[in-house]
Amino acid sequence: MVQSACKLTLVYPIAVEDRIVELLMESDPPVRGFTTWAAEGHGHDFAQASLQERVRGRVARGVLVAVMMRDRAERLLSEIEQKAPLNHLAFWLEPILGFGRMTPQEQEASAVEPVSSQVSCATKIVAEEEQI
Repeated sequence: MVQSACKLTLVYPIAVEDRIVELLMESDPPVRGFTTWAAEGHGHDFAQASLQERVRGRVARGVLVAVMMRDRAERLLSEIEQKAPLNHLAFWLEPILGFGRMTPQEQEASAVEPVSSQVSCATKIVAEEEQI
């Protein structure tokens, strides 16, 4: 089992976004946090595109990103493939060098340290693993 943090990115037809989100929320354990946004895909194969998309030269896509442990991401991809195999679903995994949440701290202006000296990336990822 690979125990490193990664960023999972999914790119999919916008019409299936609710199904993708539902799968992540219903997975065991549920994905605790992720971000989605609308995007436009550019490429050469417009066989499945609507007339409007063909005229515009791009297709509507949704993007979802989530940070999680790599073995969890691989299990989630298998689950999506089994429960809702989707045409035109692209994914990739990227290593995470650090992960955390910023919290306001009272500091004197002259005593501000760079973030890199305040947080150990490996320690922060382990501490956040339950929340990832």
